[in-house]
Amino acid sequence: MSVLNILSFVGFTALVAILSYYWTKGTDEHHSEGYFLGGRSLTAPVIAGSLLLTNLSTEQMVGLNGQAYTEGVLVMAWETLAAIAIVVTALMLVPRYLRTGISTIPGFLEERYDEQTKIITSILFLSGYVIVLMPIVLYSGALALSTMFDVPGLFGISHTAALWVTVWAIGIIGSIYAIFGGLKAVAVSDTINAVGLLIGGLMIPVFGLLAIGQGDLFAGVSVLYTENPDKFVAAGGPDSSIPIATIFTGMMLVQLFYWGTNQAIIQRALGAKSLVEAQKGLLFAACIKILGPIIVVLPGIIAWHMFKGELTVADQAYPRLVNEVLPGWARGFFAAVLFGAILSSFNSALNSSVTLFGVDIYRRFFQPAARDEEVVRAGKIFGTFLAVASMVIAPFIANAPQGLFGYLQEVNGCYSIPILTIILVGIFSRRVPPIAAKIGLASGVGLYIISQFMLKPALGAEGYPHYLHVMFILFVLNVCIMLLIGRMYPMERSWAPSGEAPVDMTPWPIAKPLGLAVIVVVLSTYLIFR
Repeated sequence: MSVLNILSFVGFTALVAILSYYWTKGTDEHHSEGYFLGGRSLTAPVIAGSLLLTNLSTEQMVGLNGQAYTEGVLVMAWETLAAIAIVVTALMLVPRYLRTGISTIPGFLEERYDEQTKIITSILFLSGYVIVLMPIVLYSGALALSTMFDVPGLFGISHTAALWVTVWAIGIIGSIYAIFGGLKAVAVSDTINAVGLLIGGLMIPVFGLLAIGQGDLFAGVSVLYTENPDKFVAAGGPDSSIPIATIFTGMMLVQLFYWGTNQAIIQRALGAKSLVEAQKGLLFAACIKILGPIIVVLPGIIAWHMFKGELTVADQAYPRLVNEVLPGWARGFFAAVLFGAILSSFNSALNSSVTLFGVDIYRRFFQPAARDEEVVRAGKIFGTFLAVASMVIAPFIANAPQGLFGYLQEVNGCYSIPILTIILVGIFSRRVPPIAAKIGLASGVGLYIISQFMLKPALGAEGYPHYLHVMFILFVLNVCIMLLIGRMYPMERSWAPSGEAPVDMTPWPIAKPLGLAVIVVVLSTYLIFR
């Protein structure tokens, strides 16, 4: 990269930091509600922008485009079906969460079941974040930035050393945002970066299609579609990463967990100033999410066409395409935007981890009488150790046997489906007892680990049920187990939310019509690419 590109990268990154500080300096970061929930002051644009950028990071930009490089448009299911899950969250789950005034999803489980269930769930979330999510975000981000900046050549070091240097640079800067800024600083910086990411993310397919069409965008679309028709079939076969049948089984469960129960995501809606703002933010995000494949799927197909399928590592498709088609003057800006996306996913997961530890664990096991300032301080110390652990783990993901995105989704199943199970049963039943939740968690985690990491290697992956089918089977099994326990040993008193909602609970009048329109548009994409 030229000096001008490096200056534009540093300049945009610094601008985001300065604006985030300026717009959040009046927030009380010394007390739990101010630090963990932004003082319950988040509005729809901030919620939507933060949701999108928390989700859209290099594990999608690099990993999902890598899958699109090999498989085509069928991987769009991870993006388009997410919009349906967001609609369900906005209409069914968030009203129930806000009514209870919770700060964390485990906090809801404490109210519905008991404190032990909350602690177990918090530990599962924290384990997933530090072992899987944050290291993958760091690794994929380091891979992209190291490629774009040619870090090995710039510093005269090996690719492995460059990976370590980049991982730690991203991790340290992201930690400063998350640990010392609180949720509002994370959300505001996300919103600023979201605008840049949408612009930068759209530039890649546009310049790629212009290159294919020799300066004519529509000619590029025609050539890409005509010469690669097999890449534009949405229905995946049995050997694909997303067989069409999985859309009706585990796929929607994974989406609902991520958008409706994942602390790193739902924390934005929990910080809303009202139900209207929460629903607006979520549904705005759902509308934009429909366009997600243009940024995280189409470039992978363009890379397949341009590089003639000759790349040996699919996850290199996106960084290589960026270097190939993006004009020199835009690379510094795009690198800064991509850096912001990396920081967003990392610092959002880290901020949620700090919240989970401070609210759900520290007060219970260490200092039951701790003041808010002490809880926040303890959370920051814990977050520092968590960040360091993630930075140590991240470089070793280079040895993962499959693509980044597929690896992330399969490993996440260890905790995602068990947690989703007990939350949904807790919401839609009134007499299922706490012991059922504990059995559901133990059964869900244990059986999934046995299935995917013991039986599957022993029996061979060929012919073994797809992991999304396994998730669905275990979900149904555990729901049945919990309901059976509830029937045999029901709670003495039917559960009902306690206390008053801390925000205005008037719903957004057009939430349901807009949600229905989003669902119709998503389903129509499968008719277009059939």
